Amino acid sequence: MNTHAPNIRPIIRQLDEAAINRIAAGEVVERPASAVKELVENAIDAGARRIGIDVADGGKTLIRVTDDGCGMPPDELPLALSRHATSKIDGSDLLNIHTFGFRGEALPSLGAVGRLTITSRVTGAEAAEISVSGGDMGAIKPAALNAGTVITLRDLFYATPARLKFLRTDRAEAQAITDVVKRLAMAEPFVRFELRDVSNDPRSVFRVEVQTGNPMAALRGRLSDVLGAEFAENSIAIDTTREDLHLTGYAALPTYSRGAAVAQFLYVNGRPVKDKLLTGALRAAYFDFLSRDRHPVAALFIDCEPELVDVNVHPAKSEVRFRDPGLARGLIISGLRHALADAGHRASSTVAGATLGAMRPESTEPRVYQMDRPSYGPRAAPAFAEMTVDFSGQVVEPMPEPEAEAEDLPLGVARGQVHENYIVAQTRTGMVIVDQHAAHERLVYEKLKTQMAENGVAAQALLIPEIVSLSASECASLMDVADDLHRLGLGIEPFGGDAIAVRETPAILGEVDAKAMIHDILDELSDLGSSFSVQARIEAILSRVACHGSIRSGRRMRGEEMNALLREMEATPHSGQCNHGRPTYVELKLADIERLFGRT
Repeated sequence: MNTHAPNIRPIIRQLDEAAINRIAAGEVVERPASAVKELVENAIDAGARRIGIDVADGGKTLIRVTDDGCGMPPDELPLALSRHATSKIDGSDLLNIHTFGFRGEALPSLGAVGRLTITSRVTGAEAAEISVSGGDMGAIKPAALNAGTVITLRDLFYATPARLKFLRTDRAEAQAITDVVKRLAMAEPFVRFELRDVSNDPRSVFRVEVQTGNPMAALRGRLSDVLGAEFAENSIAIDTTREDLHLTGYAALPTYSRGAAVAQFLYVNGRPVKDKLLTGALRAAYFDFLSRDRHPVAALFIDCEPELVDVNVHPAKSEVRFRDPGLARGLIISGLRHALADAGHRASSTVAGATLGAMRPESTEPRVYQMDRPSYGPRAAPAFAEMTVDFSGQVVEPMPEPEAEAEDLPLGVARGQVHENYIVAQTRTGMVIVDQHAAHERLVYEKLKTQMAENGVAAQALLIPEIVSLSASECASLMDVADDLHRLGLGIEPFGGDAIAVRETPAILGEVDAKAMIHDILDELSDLGSSFSVQARIEAILSRVACHGSIRSGRRMRGEEMNALLREMEATPHSGQCNHGRPTYVELKLADIERLFGRT
C-alpha cells in the first residue's frame, strides 16, 4: 500500500555523517562476531604476531582486541575513525589488494553504534588514545602502552537499540565469535591467538601457539590444533598449481566425513570466504566417494595475484569473484581427485577407533583376569573339550615361507574367512578385517569407470527430439555446459526462442525423462554452480553393475583368492571405501588389541 501523500514530491537530502556510519554498520557489523572479525583482520594487516581477544556477554558489552603490530601515530588516530580512510590502498587500483581491510568502514561503523576506544603506539613515539561514542569523537589523549594497538568496543549497538533485539543469546554469540577466531587462526599458523571470556570468571576459550617449520608443516600443526588431531591423521596434503592459481591445504579421506557441511574451510589469498563456486567444486571432487547425506572435511587455500580475483563484491568481504571461475573450480576438483587417488587404499584411522570402541565391554565392574581365578587343573579339560560353537568360518593354511613376507604389505596376508564375508589378514603390526563384497565392488566399479573414461559414454539418438521450454537465462546456463553434457552422452542444442532440443541421451540409462533431467541439471547449476545429475545417474548404473559383478557375501573363498583381492586393493585407488563412502576394511594394531584384553 502506498502511504505517500499524492502530488507531493519527495525531497532529496544529504544524510549526516552519523546516519551514514550507522547504515554502513548495518552492512559491515551484523553481530559481535562481525566486529571481532574486522578488528582481528586489522591486527593481522598490522603485522601482529600475538593477538588477544577478550569478550564479555557474547561480545555485547565488551570486545577488546590487543595486538603487537606496527601501531598508529597519534596524529592518524582521528583519521582512522573517518569513513573511507585507510592505509591499505591509495584508491588507484581496487583490484591490487594485498590486505584483509581496504574499505575504511569498520572502525567508523563500530564507533557509530558503540563506544570505541583506540590506544596505539608506534616505535619511537609515545602512546596515544582516542574515543568515539555513538559517532561523537573525543580528543586525543596520552596513554600507557608498550607497543602495538588495543581496541576496546563497549556496549555494541547501544546507539541503535533496535539491532540488539535481533542478536541471539550470549552463548550463541560467543560461539559465533569462537568460530570466527578459529577460521582466522587456521590461515595464520605463524601468529599466536588467544580468545578469553571475561564475563565473570575470566577463562581462556581458545588458544593456539605459533607454529614452526615450513608453511605446509606449520599449517598441518595449526589445523591439528584447531580441528583436532584426528583430522591431521586422516587428511591428505594438497599442493598443486594450475596456470596462475596455487592450491594448498589438507583434505580428509572420504571415510572421515561429516553429516553436514560444517567442516569445510575455504580461503582465497588468506581470506576466509563462503563461495558457492568453491563449495560446489569441493563437493564435486568427492562426488564419487560419498553418498549424498555425507559431506567432505577440508581446509583449502587458493593463492593468486590480486588482479585475478575481486574481493570488493560485498561489504563484509566474505564473497569473491574470480576472473576465470572455471579455472578455480577445475583446480580444486583435479587437485583433490589426484590427492585422493594417491592415497590408494588408505582408510581413516577413526574406523579402527570406532571398531575398538564397539568391542569394549559396557560393564563398569572391575575386570577379573585369568591369573585371579582359581585353577581348575586337568579335571576341567574334558568339559571344555565337549563344548561346541556355532561359528561360520574357515582357516587358511599357513602361507609358504617365501610368501610370508606378504605380512609386510599394507593389508598383510589372509589367515581366514569368517561368516563367508569377512577376510581376516595378518600384518606385521596387527590385523586387517576386510568386507570382501564391499571391497570387490569398489574394485569392479573403478575398472568400469576406467573403461568408460577410455571409450567415452555411448549416446542414443532420440527418434523425435524432445523440446524443453525454458527461460532465456536457463537456456544460457545450459548451453554454457553443453560440451560437458555432450561428453556424458547428453546432446542438446538451441531450438529458437527460449527452448532447447534434447537430441541424444546416455545409452546406459535406457529410457529417460529428458525434460525432468534437464530441470534437475538446472536446479544443480543454480544451487552449486555446476551439475552432476547426468554423471550421477550414469555412475549409479555402473555402481549397480559393479555390485552384481562382485564377489557375493556368503561365498567361501580360497586362500589365494583372498590374497589376490588384498593385493588388488593395495594397487587400486579409492579401494579403502565402498561406492557409498563406507570403509572396506578395518585395521587393528596389535597394541590396541592387547589393550582391549588388558595385556598392557
